[in-house]
This record gives sequence, C-alpha cells and structure tokens, in this order.
Amino acid sequence: MKRILTVALILACLSGMVFASAQQEAQDDGKITVAGLVFQADTFMNVILDGMQAAADKHGAELLTANTDNKPDKEVQMIDTYIAANVDAIAITPISATASITALERAHNKGIPVVLFNTSLESDFHVSFVKSSQYDLGASSGQAAKKFIEEKLGGNAKVATLAFQSQVPEQSNARVNGFLDQIKDMPGVEVVAQQDAWLPEMAIKKIGDIITANPELDIVYAANEGGTVGATMGIKNAGLAGKVFVFGIDQTPQLAEFLLADDNILQAVTAQDPFNMGYMAVDFAIKTLNGEKVEAEVAVPGALMTREDPAAVQAYLDAQ
Repeated sequence: MKRILTVALILACLSGMVFASAQQEAQDDGKITVAGLVFQADTFMNVILDGMQAAADKHGAELLTANTDNKPDKEVQMIDTYIAANVDAIAITPISATASITALERAHNKGIPVVLFNTSLESDFHVSFVKSSQYDLGASSGQAAKKFIEEKLGGNAKVATLAFQSQVPEQSNARVNGFLDQIKDMPGVEVVAQQDAWLPEMAIKKIGDIITANPELDIVYAANEGGTVGATMGIKNAGLAGKVFVFGIDQTPQLAEFLLADDNILQAVTAQDPFNMGYMAVDFAIKTLNGEKVEAEVAVPGALMTREDPAAVQAYLDAQ
C-alpha cells in the first residue's frame, strides 16, 4: 500500500532514560507496515507478539514491535516515532485508558488506524478493541475458589489478593473485583490483605510479608501470570504447601507444571488466549487498511484450567 520502513530505534539506558533517540527511513515498495506495541516482556506478551507476527505473515505485511516497559513517556516517544516513520497502522495495548489517548490520537489524526488489544482507551477514534473480559477472568477463578472453600475448607477462609493496580488499574481492578464478587457473601470468608505484585520476584516478597502478618492465611488470588508464579513459589518457600492455596489468572507451561505438581499449591487458573488476541489485532488493522469492515469490539474467550482436571492441563502442555 504505502512504503517499506526501516525503523531503527536507538535505545540508550542513561540514568533511567531508556528511550534516548530514534531514527527511521522510509522507502516505497507497497508493503503494509504495522507497529505492534506491548508494555512488558513476560510470557503473555511474548505470545501476543507471536500472534501478531502470524497475522502479518499471512498478509505479507511487515511487523515492527516494541516494548514500552510500562513507562508512559517511552510509550509517547515510540508512538511519535512510528507516526514520523509513516507506519500504516498501530496495534497497541495502552498503558492508561486516559493518559495514552493524546499520542494515539495524533496517530489517528495522521490517518493511521489504531487497534487496541488487552487494555482499552476512553476514546472513540480507535477502529477496534480486541480483549478478554477482565471481570469474567477474575470471576472464573473466583468461582473455582468458592467451590474449593466450600468443599475443602468447610466454608471458611482467610484470603489475600495480589494485583497490578499501580501498573494498569482498570484491568487489575476488574480482575480482582470479578474474583472477590464470587466469595464476598460467604460468611466464613475474610479478605485479610490486598497488595500489588505482578512480577514473580515482587510476589515472592509480598507473600512472605502477608504470611508474616497473617499466619492463618488460606487462599491467595493473583491477578496475572507473574503474581501467580510468585505466589506459588513464595508459599512453597515458606513451607506452607498443602496449607495455603493459590488461584490465578493466565496460563503458561510453567503454571501448567505447577497445576500438575505434587505440592498441591496452585489449584486453578483462568487462561486468556494471547496468541489469538495478537493475531486478531494485526489482522483487524490490515483489514481496515484494505477497506474491510471489522468489529468495533471483540472478546476472546478465556478457559479455566484446574488441578482437578490434569488431563486437560497435560493436553495444554503437549500442544506447546
């Protein structure tokens, strides 16, 4: 359609300044170029990028990817770099529903279609939003926890949550509220701690602190992959396997192995479908450029995986 781009993003780390300069050069040969932006480099986001690349390959397009490292200023600089480089479309998981609007609106005003995935904007200029229902993800794990509390703990449990509210508040709150709404009316359930910890090392430390303050803890709910990994490891490190139980969000081979482990810590996770999320985001961007109509919003279904169904967990692992 427009031009091949050679985009060189020169990243320099000086006193915390990660994104120092960027240069780009455009040459015209009719190939569609899509910029795909994620905000962290975990397994979930990496699988999204795999899906994006598959869609770009299908359409014969060029995909330029970048990680904003959850830094609003870096997000703005990268978006502006891609605008200046005349990319054909942008597919992005924005850091903030409000603060990310201005830079992306500049792209829209330059005629660059913007497709959102994973996280949303309070805007009306993006052409599509590919998402999971964040509340439903939390509710799914919450229903599994409710059943576990009723059947294994006699209806009584002290519960802690690990979230990522300071990172992506809208998404984090939806997942945590979805979980808590399933157990909040149980008379024997008490929420004793709500903390932020979305990376494994953060969650291991937080779990240690929570256990020290609440030695009778029964259940931990972690709202993302890193928190689920760290919660499971932290409980094992504390010697509380079989006494404190974890429910989480996301699915990776590591979490699947935790579900199959003999330690009986991780009980259930609700998995998103990051590959199809990334695939659909880029596919929708290219279809829009080709004049095709795409859905304004589409929810990619999640799936509950539990310790009680090891065959399904093993099937997931075998497919990796």
